[in-house]
Amino acid sequence: MTHSIRTVPTEAIDGQKPGTSGLRKKTAVFQTHHYLENFIQSIWNGIGGVQGKVLVLGGDGRHFNTQAAQVVLRMAAASGAKKVIVGERALLSTPAASNLIRKRGADGGIILSASHNPGGPEGDFGVKFNSANGGPASESVTAKIYEATRSLTEFHILESQDVGLTAPGTVMLGEMQIEIVDPVADYAEMMAGIFDFDAIRAMFRGGFRMRFDAMHAVTGPYAKAILEDTLGAGPGTVINGTPLPDFGDGHPDPNPIWAKTLMDEMMGDQAPDFGAASDGDGDRNMIVGRHCYVTPSDSLAVLAANATLVPAYAGGLKGVARSMPTSGAVDRVAEALGIDCYETPTGWKFFGNLLDAGRATLCGEESAGTGSDHVREKDGLWAVLFWLNVLARRDLPVADLMTEHWARYGRNFYSRHDYEGVDSDAANGLMDHVRDQLATLPGHSFAGMVVSRADEFAYDDPVDGSRSEGQGLRISFDGGARVVLRLSGTGTEGATLRVYLEKVETDPATFGTDAQQALAPVIAAAEEIAEIATRTGRTAPDVIT
Repeated sequence: MTHSIRTVPTEAIDGQKPGTSGLRKKTAVFQTHHYLENFIQSIWNGIGGVQGKVLVLGGDGRHFNTQAAQVVLRMAAASGAKKVIVGERALLSTPAASNLIRKRGADGGIILSASHNPGGPEGDFGVKFNSANGGPASESVTAKIYEATRSLTEFHILESQDVGLTAPGTVMLGEMQIEIVDPVADYAEMMAGIFDFDAIRAMFRGGFRMRFDAMHAVTGPYAKAILEDTLGAGPGTVINGTPLPDFGDGHPDPNPIWAKTLMDEMMGDQAPDFGAASDGDGDRNMIVGRHCYVTPSDSLAVLAANATLVPAYAGGLKGVARSMPTSGAVDRVAEALGIDCYETPTGWKFFGNLLDAGRATLCGEESAGTGSDHVREKDGLWAVLFWLNVLARRDLPVADLMTEHWARYGRNFYSRHDYEGVDSDAANGLMDHVRDQLATLPGHSFAGMVVSRADEFAYDDPVDGSRSEGQGLRISFDGGARVVLRLSGTGTEGATLRVYLEKVETDPATFGTDAQQALAPVIAAAEEIAEIATRTGRTAPDVIT
């Protein structure tokens, strides 16, 4: 069948600047006239075209995923792509897409997702380009894509009916080959090569029970195939396992607020041994034991401390990396292991250079993202399997493992307070207010704590020498406490003010203290310095994690 290529005149659309992980807007915005097409064409233009290239395509199944995938396929064909490898029903978790890009030697990929943001017609949608290393586009590539959005005058799309994506196989779209693949198979094979599946199977056979909340997002089929079908976890281990366009009218963000059903079960009298959850596109995780929530910062530290129990990391770690707002718990583990610990800006793309250069093996963010050099994305189910591998080898409950860890390294009490949908001018005014004080804060006392250092974080990449400025305001206090303030780049409405709070304790008698109670003086100091209530009109955060 002959297909014609249509060149469509268009005009540049304001506001198509990708954030830390692609472009995210309300779904209705992406559905407006030429919005998606403009951005896809800008990606092609920004990366130097797709003529003769091989791409990977998939998404988290949220509302508009199927239609958007068809547009991407037709636009790739119109611009001369050689081949697109696409997940069945246009589904691929973000780490699975990263794996496919790397495994198949593709030139990059398009991931259709707004990650942990809500879905549905009234929810959010997103598009992200991942480079040939499998990771999010670098800042330089992102800048080129953004520049392309500002000068776009036309896009190219193939005139064609929708391509059937419901079963594995190969079809042609014009001169471009489309390979439809099982979205789970390659990822599951990779996991089997990393972890001690025999030890995990034996643990389940011994009566170990867990619950995995897929939150009606993309990891449901992955978790069912690996945890229940391969490793022998009991039927019903995976809950909310069917991906839905609106995530079951839920918020697919794996934290104690949005995964409350799981948290209630894990804190109850009949709690399983282990609980976990993942997010919309499968790159984030929540870890919780019986009566024991594990913060993402602590999770990274525990995995680093126990990494040699996992076959793929038995030879030790090359280094570790964390985003700046993430607690310093992993820093002390790295010091004990004699390996480097890197502090980067928020955004997984900053870990890519360290991983590619062999400087780091494990990476993590306080926002529930953990990963390693097996892909170039954070990986929710990988983190869950890592914990299962450690628990199988250590034969300890999660709570006991955490107590043992804190006894050796100290406990970083940690929390993030999110103020969502704040007026943008008010949020920026608050940040400017704190920024103007940075030089004079050291030596002054707030809520009984003395400021030892205050600055605006800037990062000099040790691999390529690039510098990233304006990455968050840091206020450190004597004794190791810290406040960090950032405006999030992942929201779609107003501004989200994130306030990160940390306090280090080494006395085991304090380890059982509620985190908000332990952090009370840090919270008070943050309010005194930033005037959050006055400047935002909020008397309390919308979300506490």
